[in-house]
Amino acid sequence: MTIKPYTFDPKNITTGIVHIGVGNFHRAHEQYYTNLILEEKDQQNWGICGVCLLPSDEKIVHHLRSQNLDYTLTVCGRNGKDEVYKIGSLRELIWGIEDPQAVVDKIADPTIKIITLTITEGGYNLDKETNEFNLNDEKIKHDLENATKPSTVFGFIAEGLRQRKNKGNGSITILSCDNLQHNGNTTKKAFTTFIEAQDKELAEWMKSNVTFPNSMVDRITPATTPEDVERLNKKSGIDDKAPVYCEDFVQWVIEDNFIAGRPNWENAGVEFTDDVTAFENMKLSLLNASHMMLSYPSFLKGYRKVDEAMQDKSIVKFIRDYMDIDITPYVPAPKNTDLKLYKQTLIERFANHSVSDQVSRLCFDGISKLPVYIIPNLIKMVNDDKNLTRVAFLFASYRHYLKYKVDDKGHSFEIAEPWLGEKDEKLISSDNALDFLDLSPFKSIDLTSSNKFVALYQKFTEEIKNNGAGETLESIL
Repeated sequence: MTIKPYTFDPKNITTGIVHIGVGNFHRAHEQYYTNLILEEKDQQNWGICGVCLLPSDEKIVHHLRSQNLDYTLTVCGRNGKDEVYKIGSLRELIWGIEDPQAVVDKIADPTIKIITLTITEGGYNLDKETNEFNLNDEKIKHDLENATKPSTVFGFIAEGLRQRKNKGNGSITILSCDNLQHNGNTTKKAFTTFIEAQDKELAEWMKSNVTFPNSMVDRITPATTPEDVERLNKKSGIDDKAPVYCEDFVQWVIEDNFIAGRPNWENAGVEFTDDVTAFENMKLSLLNASHMMLSYPSFLKGYRKVDEAMQDKSIVKFIRDYMDIDITPYVPAPKNTDLKLYKQTLIERFANHSVSDQVSRLCFDGISKLPVYIIPNLIKMVNDDKNLTRVAFLFASYRHYLKYKVDDKGHSFEIAEPWLGEKDEKLISSDNALDFLDLSPFKSIDLTSSNKFVALYQKFTEEIKNNGAGETLESIL
């Protein structure tokens, strides 16, 4: 095992970036790239100030503060060799629950040039049916009426930008690092809608002072369990209360639209482009969608680790067929990209034994993920009269997972769906399988209007219930 410490002096680093949502992915991705470029003397004004806004963040804040915000990142090689990076790019950490004013002050600080976000797909507060920003959410209504006492990411950023405008502290870029179609456009829509409803003057100032580049992010980063902490520390010989581990593959493609300047991330391997669309479509349609295809069938078959599921030939064939037959026709390869190699690499990444990602992590929050990863291409498949077998099986598996909460082996489990509404719960509990197709995340397509889809879906819901997901899957390969 190789240990790679940083060699810059933390005292020489100033913060130029505020990042909201200091989770594992951020610490394996943006922090990793930034840590590398801080080794360059002329880049040392790009340290990161992390911001956590949730009560549940208390533990990670406490752990990171107890070790001067440094932590280890174990990069797990597909060849079985691991590298441990000591990460020192996180230079400040503010917990909004403890000190909300400090969050606002930091966003307003003239040295901050970029706000980055990992607030999850569901965190942008878009209505599942209309895809419009939901101004009627209780927390949003509170922040609209109490501008100086924000509780949501929208309220905090609005108040920070207002202070910034009032003090003449200059322009800023807001950069989403979440898996969303055109994540910059989505971020712009969400924040602009909120701010227009709260402060028309500020909304006007934003037009010429805030940019929202689109970006595509990629690195498989599992959740870290207490057992992982013990395992990682034993391997590295470092006592770290907040270690992270991830795969060796990493990618970040960003539209170069930074109104107040940016780090030289390209020196660490980030790709800057004029248009991120082709990269984003490839990643969401192949990696994220294949993760979804893998998730519920694997979980129902009794698998809890992704690499173990990838030892199952039927799961691998199911995913390969989905990629090659269903999706490749809708994915024009970005320039200099070999799509065949990209797909083969995905299979290897999923099977990486050193990473051993959790299937439950892939199942988490399907309500937010399915409309982003699966449905856009499903709409095209229905319109083009394509084979809908594999996608219908996924929907039947998802219903079984949500409704019965028992796998093929008879093990019961809890589900994690933070954005599930009351109406959705009723549709899930209904014994009529067709009711499930009216779930709020499926509103962009009338699934019941495709007779072919409905027939397959109903057949699979019955078969999974009677014979199990594994036997049903075998029947379609």
